[in-house]
Amino acid sequence: MDILKLTALELAHEIKIGKITCVEAVKEVYKAYSEKDSSINAYISLDLDYALKRANEIQKRIDGGDIRSELAGVPVAIKDNICTKGLKTTCGSKMLGNFLPFYNAAVTEKLEQADMIILGKTNMDEFAMGATGDTSFFGAVKNPLDHTRLSGGSSSGSAAAVAANEAIISLGSDTGGSVRQPASYCGLFGFKPTYGLVSRYGLVAYASSLDQIGPIAKDANDCMAIMKIISGNDPLDSTSLNADINFEDRENIDFSGIKIAVPKQCAVMSSAADKFKAMGASVDYIEIPFFDYAVAAYYIIATAEASSNLSRFDGVKYGYKTDNYGSLAEMYRKTRSEGFGSEVKKRILLGTFVLSSGYYDAYYKKALKIKELVKNNFSKLFEEYDFILTPTTVSSAPKPEELKNDSLRRYTDDVYTVPVNLAGLPAVSFPYGKDENGMPLGAQLIGQRLSDVKLLKTAKAFTEVVR
Repeated sequence: MDILKLTALELAHEIKIGKITCVEAVKEVYKAYSEKDSSINAYISLDLDYALKRANEIQKRIDGGDIRSELAGVPVAIKDNICTKGLKTTCGSKMLGNFLPFYNAAVTEKLEQADMIILGKTNMDEFAMGATGDTSFFGAVKNPLDHTRLSGGSSSGSAAAVAANEAIISLGSDTGGSVRQPASYCGLFGFKPTYGLVSRYGLVAYASSLDQIGPIAKDANDCMAIMKIISGNDPLDSTSLNADINFEDRENIDFSGIKIAVPKQCAVMSSAADKFKAMGASVDYIEIPFFDYAVAAYYIIATAEASSNLSRFDGVKYGYKTDNYGSLAEMYRKTRSEGFGSEVKKRILLGTFVLSSGYYDAYYKKALKIKELVKNNFSKLFEEYDFILTPTTVSSAPKPEELKNDSLRRYTDDVYTVPVNLAGLPAVSFPYGKDENGMPLGAQLIGQRLSDVKLLKTAKAFTEVVR
């Protein structure tokens, strides 16, 4: 049996019935890491000793009949902006290169309580700022399916690790598509839950009103299984929802009566739309103009919040501190100049500018109005339709040289993913085909607030039909 080809639920079942041990699972994944990661760079840190210790502890509980979740014993990788007590959390930045959190993030704590085994921390665009996987202080993440191509970002390592079988399942964070886009580039499922469904406590913030933790997995069932573990109200997160979502509901969905809208500018999705029609859904091509200006609003809001959130990294309390300075002001300036990479500096400068006196009303306030307009337009659409179908990205995984002379594309490739975060809605990216180079293409389904289970079940049904 090839352990690495199993889904998380399949592996958990084999562990439960005694065909595979937790230790064997960890060692197989670590073997894949040892053989592949030098050319992929999916991980920043990996703690085999800790993982094996946990595997032995969990195996004893399972052998004694104490099975704490349906994913007990499954190795999981975590994006390096999610705090892990005693294990480095760097955010892919020199600024936090040696930061050891003294507490676990809420999701980390829930994974451990569910007896999942944390392998290590995955590489990422610095402070989650990027859609390419190449802004990390620790080097770019290569696409496991073609090392000459990008893995996407910012959850680049989380997607690459699962695609390369260096993890069975992983967690990333999604601010404007950062789970869905790399999942699309790597041929995986990437799920962005309804905002507030998963606690952000212990997630190092990029843009607090947009960030949401979500899974990257081999199929929809794995997404639902880990969402069952990590979702739920958290008093330590003021934006956390108290919602009753049943991620155990994995029954086949009835497509009769399901209505799907496809933006007219997404004619490329006609083949996927036809498959949904064949399954019994009705599909309409409609005008959705707000997709075209959501990107601009997103970058104004996200960078404004980043400017505020990253002001804490100044060399005083924790993180990198410059060695040579003559005054407090010089220490701040040199620490931040040396500790942050160019993409982070660029976004901090933009965010500071749009919040500054004389520009707040012209940019930031206007962007907030567009955010509200996007939310209202989605609400109207969902009065008539169950889902919106779009591509996840404008293309399959690009090569770095394709972006070298097209810096604008680094930002506009998010055109289909950022509206979801502005509105706080759930969305899933799932594979639906391949391009002429054999690289995976991702489709995205967007659902109304708290339709997370129905959304995942719909994506599951689609992939089972086209498999």
